[in-house]
Amino acid sequence: MDTVEILGIPFAKITQEEALNTLEIFLLREKNHVIVTPNPEGVMQAQRNPAFFDALTTADLSLADGTGILLASKFRNLGLPQRVRGVDTIFALLKRLNSKRDFTAYFLGGTPGTAENAKACMEEKYPRLTVVGFHHGFFSADDEILAEINAARPDILLVCTGMPRAEIWATTNRNVNAHLTMCLGGTLDLMAGNVTLAPAFLRKIGLEWLWRLIRQPQRFWRMMDIPRFVWRVVLKR
Repeated sequence: MDTVEILGIPFAKITQEEALNTLEIFLLREKNHVIVTPNPEGVMQAQRNPAFFDALTTADLSLADGTGILLASKFRNLGLPQRVRGVDTIFALLKRLNSKRDFTAYFLGGTPGTAENAKACMEEKYPRLTVVGFHHGFFSADDEILAEINAARPDILLVCTGMPRAEIWATTNRNVNAHLTMCLGGTLDLMAGNVTLAPAFLRKIGLEWLWRLIRQPQRFWRMMDIPRFVWRVVLKR
């Protein structure tokens, strides 16, 4: 698979449709595949965190989740065809699989009760999905969770414990008994109905970050990585 690098982080040179086809191929293989979706904040965090950098550079598939990533690609003529948002990709994958066959998932992350609510909502929306287990994201020991996941052998393991914890955890536990381990930030909160997506017009012009900042002003200091990202990309040209 062709990739391009932005500040040392690889991104698959594919469309969302091609990403979905790739994920379906991964589901047929008898091994786990780690999927990451870095945005500009993640790229900058990885410059400061070697474990996170390793997780992003060794993932089986890295999707360009972030308007800034696509703009950086255009600025440097790298040829990324489009933005591939993690949240759009997982919902599209669930819809596609639901039209074809029965499948399973395990939900890891969120506050207590979030993953359980996400299970109820997703099983209602996708009748051929069975969520074979769930656990909130506030844990320090992995053994019991890993034992449960390994016994359940889900097709899809959603790890939504926040960046970079999710990606580092998924990389450390790469040999878990699943086919796809997808690191998807706050997606369980969306699935559970705890939060809503930004309005369509903001998503279309790539300003989800502004919506998140308005709703979560405590993210301000994290978002200072966005101008740092722009500056580093410009200097690298």
